Amino acid sequence: MTQTFTVIVEQGEDGYLISDVVELPGCHTQAKTYDELLERTKEAISLYLEVKGTPDVKTRFLSLQQIEVEAR
Repeated sequence: MTQTFTVIVEQGEDGYLISDVVELPGCHTQAKTYDELLERTKEAISLYLEVKGTPDVKTRFLSLQQIEVEAR
């Protein structure tokens, strides 16, 4: 059975890429390249599901926004 997960990718101060799986709390990893990050993220998801089982997700990811606010 194939499942779909939402992954947020950020770049850390050290240049590493970091992924966070929205539907799986605590499921994240990092890598130097985007391709390596995707492979590691898939592995992290598989291991998470193996240990904790399939989550009962009651929400649905809609969007990601960056909002600029002027500092006071």
